[in-house]
Amino acid sequence: MKNVEVTPGMFSSAQVKPSLKTPITLVAAAMVVLMFFGFLGKSGDITFVWSDKREVIQLPPFVVNSMFFCTVVGALLLMIGLLSVGLTIRGGKTPVWLIGIYALGAMMALLGWLATEATQGVQMVFILSNTLVLAIPLIFGGMAGIMSERVGVVNIAIEGQLLSGAFVASVVGTITGNLYVGMIAAMIAAGLLSTVLASLAIKYLVEQIIIGVLLNVLVIGVTNFLYSAWVDDDSINLNFPGTFEKIPLPFLSDIPLIGQVFFNNRITVYLMFILVPLLWYVLFRTKLGLRARAVGEHPLAADTVGINVAKTRFWWVTIGGAIAGLGGASLTLGNVGSFGREMSAGLGFIALAVVILGRWQPIYVTLGALLFGFTIILKVWANQVSPGIPVDFITMVPYLVTLVAVAGFAGKVRPPAASGQPYVKG
Repeated sequence: MKNVEVTPGMFSSAQVKPSLKTPITLVAAAMVVLMFFGFLGKSGDITFVWSDKREVIQLPPFVVNSMFFCTVVGALLLMIGLLSVGLTIRGGKTPVWLIGIYALGAMMALLGWLATEATQGVQMVFILSNTLVLAIPLIFGGMAGIMSERVGVVNIAIEGQLLSGAFVASVVGTITGNLYVGMIAAMIAAGLLSTVLASLAIKYLVEQIIIGVLLNVLVIGVTNFLYSAWVDDDSINLNFPGTFEKIPLPFLSDIPLIGQVFFNNRITVYLMFILVPLLWYVLFRTKLGLRARAVGEHPLAADTVGINVAKTRFWWVTIGGAIAGLGGASLTLGNVGSFGREMSAGLGFIALAVVILGRWQPIYVTLGALLFGFTIILKVWANQVSPGIPVDFITMVPYLVTLVAVAGFAGKVRPPAASGQPYVKG
């Protein structure tokens, strides 16, 4: 059969009617901020600290009354929510940049309310830089989910890929004394785990969700066993790799506020800055990405025009798993400095939620991951300022945000049409 040229419109996604779920959620959240943080909030002062001692240029702190600040922010959020309602009723969509402004305002109101009259104030560099670092495993896990589902394979095993990558990175990095070798080993280990998922799902047509769950359980069991029986007895020689050194970029790291947040980081953060736009470009601007999306939307039609469906799925799932392994390495070599039992702690499942929230788009998934990174650092920072909220409630915030975000902001999303569906040639 003569191969047919694949064109961008051949496998275009169906248009999804805008949903009112996002505007309603925006309005409801704005009302909470306006009423409980503003009108019924605390009357003390908030101090926003924009600089730390490492910065060459020091920005002055911003001091404002908490009730006034949260009332103004809540009113602005309500205006954005009502604007979103109007746009949706007219058949349009709420721009991503507008939702970004909304999220930033809500974040500032929450931080200010929690830190009212706190002696150290709101340390913005600390919060933003840790938000970015804590989001890195979610971003890499999200990229793995995008690569798998864009070719039609549901990757429930992201949790196991992150955990295996974290374990191997720590052990190999410690034994070799080279963190870069540990990082590469983590990618290989998670990539090999992904080949199991790919082989069973593509060649043997095993149910993909079941494979993913079993691989997660397997990795948890294996890493726990090896940690207890081998690693824990000699942690100094087997589980103490340390972390990558921070690499400040000349001139850029001296920019007030954003310099320390974005341009004074470890190699894992800089790799994320490269990988996310690269994956977006490959997916939506190259024939390679077009063929991958064709396989995930209509494998029979892709096969008809000469695309090898099984091979495409296998390599995209495998490479995606290697990227998730890089996320696991960022947990140990890029953050903690050693491996702990089940240290992924559900991040793989949150990454799956981020993929849905971000509509299988690398940029949107990254923004969603940053939201969850913020909720994770929030529970650490909130315990330091002692806002009077029970610790158990703060601990469940990331998972609560996951539910609200997917239910309220994801709207009526449509995954790749062939996601989770096996394909038999002929």
